[in-house]
Amino acid sequence: MSKATRATQALQQAGIAFTLHSYDYDPNAERIGLQAAEAIGEPPHRVLKTLMAEVDGKPVCVVIPADREVSMKRLAAAFGGKSAQMMRPAEAERLTGYHVGGISPFSQKRKLPTAIEESALEPYVFVNGGQRGLQIRLAPEAARAALGGKAAPLVA
Repeated sequence: MSKATRATQALQQAGIAFTLHSYDYDPNAERIGLQAAEAIGEPPHRVLKTLMAEVDGKPVCVVIPADREVSMKRLAAAFGGKSAQMMRPAEAERLTGYHVGGISPFSQKRKLPTAIEESALEPYVFVNGGQRGLQIRLAPEAARAALGGKAAPLVA
């Protein structure tokens, strides 16, 4: 597995400190984020999943703890919209340039408005490194700043 991805290269260029953690990706896992947390030995609230959604028909990126579910009402409110829905996987792959199960919030093909669950601002978190089986450990505030994102209440 290559450890140089668009996501890791973007973080290096931005001068953001991070470490990489590889694990055996299980394509049959019911919940990919929870499987990643278990595989790297971290509590699920520290492993963040990247979700692609639409608010009032416009694409957005959402980053929340692996053990939580996004609230569509809160998601819409975070972006000043009226309604939200999850994006179809094929559309998420097209917009990000990553495969489902390996979507990183960093260095997506198209820069999208991004929000991180405010309760996820732990001392450190893990986010997908841009390929299946690769997690990036970094400070959540550094992640938020690198994404130009906002912290908001997003989970139910």
